[in-house]
Amino acid sequence: MKKVCVVTGTRAEYGLLKPLIEKINNDNELELQLIATGMHLSPEFGMTYNNIVEDGYKVDEKIEILLSSDTSVGISKSMGLATISFAEVFERLKPDMIVVLGDRFEIFAVCSAAVVAKIPIAHLHGGETTEGAFDEAFRHSITKMSYLHFTSTDEYKKRVIQLGEDPKRVFNVGAIGVENILKMELMSKEELEESIGFDLGDSFSLVTFHPVTLENSTSEEQIKELLDALESIDDMKFIITKANSDSDGRIINRVIDEHCAKNKDRYISFVSMGYKRYLSAMKNCEMVIGNSSSGIIEAPSFKKATINIGDRQKGRTQSTSVINCKPIKKEIVDSINFAMSDIFKEMLDSVNNPYEKDGTSEKIILQIKKVLNNPIDIKKAFYNIEF
Repeated sequence: MKKVCVVTGTRAEYGLLKPLIEKINNDNELELQLIATGMHLSPEFGMTYNNIVEDGYKVDEKIEILLSSDTSVGISKSMGLATISFAEVFERLKPDMIVVLGDRFEIFAVCSAAVVAKIPIAHLHGGETTEGAFDEAFRHSITKMSYLHFTSTDEYKKRVIQLGEDPKRVFNVGAIGVENILKMELMSKEELEESIGFDLGDSFSLVTFHPVTLENSTSEEQIKELLDALESIDDMKFIITKANSDSDGRIINRVIDEHCAKNKDRYISFVSMGYKRYLSAMKNCEMVIGNSSSGIIEAPSFKKATINIGDRQKGRTQSTSVINCKPIKKEIVDSINFAMSDIFKEMLDSVNNPYEKDGTSEKIILQIKKVLNNPIDIKKAFYNIEF
C-alpha cells in the first residue's frame, strides 16, 4: 500500500480536506497518514485537532509549532520550528506522497521539508491570488515545490502552468469545499440555534475577518470599522468566527471579544464552529461579511451575497454574488444595504459558482493513485510557454 500523508494546520483547512481524507482512508490501495499542526494544537484557537479525532481518524503525529506571538518575528520562528519538526516526522513516517492545501506559512515550511526529503507533494488550490496577504508568495512557492497540482478553476490551472509546471500534472478539479456543500447534510436554522445556544432572530449574517498581512498596523482599525458598520444595521444578528493565527490575528480577536461582551443579544463569536455548523450558518444566513475565502469560494453555491472587505482576497476569481468594498464603515454599510435590496436578491437566483465541479475528491484520488502506481521522477523540467 502507498502511504499518503495529509497535513492540516487549521480548522477551515481540515473541513475542506475532509472528503479527501475519507476517501484515502477507505481506499484499499492507500494508507492514510494524518498530521495535525499549527492552530489545531493551540488552546487559544480551540484545540481543533479534537474535531479530527471525534470524526474517527487517527492523528499519526501532532506537531506543535505555534508560539504565543503573532508578530512577524514569532511567525518566522514558527516556520523554522515547523521545518525542523517535519523533517524529523517525514523521516519517521516515510510517506510516498504528502497532500497539502492552500498557502499558509506552516504549509510552506512543511513543503520545504518534504522537498529536501524527496517526497512528492500534491497541492490543492494553487494558482490563486490573494494580493493583500503574504500567503500570495507562499502559495506560488508551494506550487514550484509540488509535483501534482489540483486547481479550482481553469484560470488558476493556466497560472500554475505559467509558473513552469507540466500541464500533464495540472488538473482543474474545482474547489473541494464546494463538494462539502453539495453532499453534507447541514442543519436547519432551528437546529443551528439549538447547537450554538443562541437565538438568531429573523435575520442574521455570518462574519469572518482576518488580518491583511501585507498591510502595516491596520488590523485594529479595520475590525473596528467593520463592527461599527454592523451596529448600523437594524434588525440583524451576527455570528462571528474569529481570526486565524496570522500577524495581528490576536488583536482582531481581542476587539471582537470586547464588542460581543457588550452586545450579547446581537452577537455571538467562535474560535471554531466546526465545519458542519459553519456551513449550516452559511446556508441559513442573510449574507457573508468579511474577508474570508469562504465568502468567495463556497458562499455562491448557497446563492448568498458576500460583502468582501478590503484587499485580502483581491485577485481571486469572483461570482456576481460578491460585493467588494473598502474597510470603511460607510462603504460596508452601503454594501450591506445593497445586498439586501430587491434587485440584488433577484439576481442571486441566477448566480453560478465558478469553483463548483462534480466529483472533486474522486478526481484527486484517481490522479494520486495513477502517479503512485508508476515510477516518480521528482526532477522537474521547467515547462516553457510559447509566446
